[in-house]
Amino acid sequence: MNRTGPHRRPLPHALGCLALALACCAPAYAADVDGKRIIAADQEPGNWMSHGRTYDEQRFSPLKAINQDNVNQLGLAWSYKLDLDRGVEATPIVVDGVMYTTGPFSVVYALDARNGKLLWKYDPQSDRNRAGEACCDAVNRGVAVWQGKVYVGVLDGRLEAIDAKTGKRVWSVDTRSDHKRSYTITGAPRVVNGKVIIGNGGAEYGVRGYVTAYDAETGKQAWRFFTVPGDPKLPPEDKAMEIASKTWHGDAFVEWGGGGTAWDSFAYDPELNLLYIGVGNGSMWDPKWRSQAKGDNLFLSSIVAVNADTGEYAWHYQTTPGDAWDFTATQHMILAELPIDGKQRKVLMQAPKNGFFYVLDRATGELLSAKNIVPVNWAKGIDMKTGRPILDDEAAAYWKDGKRKLVTPAFWGAHDWHPMSYNPNTGLVYIPAHIMSAYYEHIPDAPKRNPFKSVYQLGLRTGMMPEGAEGLLEMAKTWSGKLIAWDPVKQAPAWEVPYITIFNGGTLSTAGNLVFEGSADGRVIAYAADTGKKLWESPAASGVMAAPISYSVDGEQYVTFMAGWGGAFSTFAGALSLRAGVQPFSQVLTYKLGGNATLREPAPPANAPEPPPLTADANAVAAGAALYDGNCSQCHGIHAVSGGVLPDLRKLSAEKHQMFLGILYGGRVPDGMPSFADNLKPEQVEQVHQYLIKRAHDLKREGSTWQQFSAKPAAQSPLADNHPQE
Repeated sequence: MNRTGPHRRPLPHALGCLALALACCAPAYAADVDGKRIIAADQEPGNWMSHGRTYDEQRFSPLKAINQDNVNQLGLAWSYKLDLDRGVEATPIVVDGVMYTTGPFSVVYALDARNGKLLWKYDPQSDRNRAGEACCDAVNRGVAVWQGKVYVGVLDGRLEAIDAKTGKRVWSVDTRSDHKRSYTITGAPRVVNGKVIIGNGGAEYGVRGYVTAYDAETGKQAWRFFTVPGDPKLPPEDKAMEIASKTWHGDAFVEWGGGGTAWDSFAYDPELNLLYIGVGNGSMWDPKWRSQAKGDNLFLSSIVAVNADTGEYAWHYQTTPGDAWDFTATQHMILAELPIDGKQRKVLMQAPKNGFFYVLDRATGELLSAKNIVPVNWAKGIDMKTGRPILDDEAAAYWKDGKRKLVTPAFWGAHDWHPMSYNPNTGLVYIPAHIMSAYYEHIPDAPKRNPFKSVYQLGLRTGMMPEGAEGLLEMAKTWSGKLIAWDPVKQAPAWEVPYITIFNGGTLSTAGNLVFEGSADGRVIAYAADTGKKLWESPAASGVMAAPISYSVDGEQYVTFMAGWGGAFSTFAGALSLRAGVQPFSQVLTYKLGGNATLREPAPPANAPEPPPLTADANAVAAGAALYDGNCSQCHGIHAVSGGVLPDLRKLSAEKHQMFLGILYGGRVPDGMPSFADNLKPEQVEQVHQYLIKRAHDLKREGSTWQQFSAKPAAQSPLADNHPQE
């Protein structure tokens, strides 16, 4: 009923009806999202209600107020500084003017999407003592929302539901099937038919992979789909495990878990009611120790389709049978309709780590086409009759002849977790690609399971570079990245833009004929979607890995980038990461036409202190190097060269040198560093310490050379891309 009085006039009849209609359609509560609303997402393009905006995960925005003609007028509208300066990989969700996103250690933020004002923050208090059990930094790729709740996977293995209005926890479940193993969560949940879908990480530490569906209202488990078989002495759990168990040999994989973690990508087809799961690598990597170098080892490195209501197996396609190189198929999957051989086909597209771009029939899993997007040497192509890769044993089968092999691409693949996008107007897929190689070498003696859970269990030797600044710099020059606009029908690139290094950001395409991407060297960029011409760029104060989104509030369009350097590349391959020339500095950056906010930037890094004298002999230093590589390199960098996210142990202060044993034995909970008291004896700790002192002296001696790694490229560096701003 309309109220009247001196301060309120009656609404005209037409406007009153409009107001009533809008009131009927207004959300009943915060994050008022369900399946119908996500399926009809194109009817409200201002929102970004699911991880890929729509269930098909195309990451295409129909908004076009920002377009190729005016994108050069973009400016920073607002920013929000996250709590921790570590890797940021989240895709924000925006519903009815509220942005929900995450930072390191799974902290959830609700922000006013108009101005970045914090509405609430939820810290799940992830067990940071277990951060060393996460292979690839304390990252998180975002949340899901459904009927008033926000869902987040916590690094330590929990799945939690949060009240979308208040930020208070509603329920929490522990997703781990075995608490003695290193299960983690870094991926974003999806919600399908009232069920929250989540997978786990941990294959590098020895776990058995699975995907679990939980009731969105209560958190009760609805179904669980295992991706690799369990103990062969026990009956298989279901039809899928009957199929998979025939492709594994021996029983060593039981001790090692088998791997197959589904740590990132999902897609969903509501018409077929099929959920598509991207499955990861084996545990261990070396197939000889994992499965006697026999069998395909299903469902490693596979795309698996299951019934979304029951988790029942429907079909699978394995991209890398018997995977031996960490060629996961957890990479982003996109559903679309494409003209194949003169006929419209409903397809699933993926560019997994192994270097090939696949187009599958998403109803049956039939391979329709496959072509490599970057140079590869492990396979000579894909046999279209069998769907299997044509292996090049001489180039890549390190376990057969015992020879060290330089494999291309290597363990971060031709394409990693960074999301690609599809623009139905151009028909192109925009892929953040890698160019990289690494050595793989078989270990002649069977490895023994190490009970200390924060140590990689690969079953092989893998390496990227010789020690020493000159050698590292040469290897760094061989690694690069590029943005590829890929035509999935022609299976060929339409255009490409090179970058200085790998781990550039995921992509967003829009109806304004734009592709947005952040870069590892600290920029946010817009290209013309049809030609690749660079139309706009702006500094981001840190490397950008996450995929941007676009949304609108009150009729104004925005573009948001989650900025913050970190993740696996910057921790493990610190020397190569330094080529990006950025520091970790985590913030939400949101742009609009005419925005004029000021960008916050990090303080310059401190100079390295004077190291203490080296007192150990060459044998002790060599022993310390081996212990460091086995226990510390995955976080602090190969050869003790940090990428800047976690402490560079060549730059320890005098106080830290004095406290070294206490730090390693006590752990540092705020940083997520575990205690090494059960793994290293005091004399071994001192050997590691002496190795780090030696590396500190190396740094001092090679200082001028190291500047070639960490010098930030100029704002308009020709190294960045080949399309100068106009």
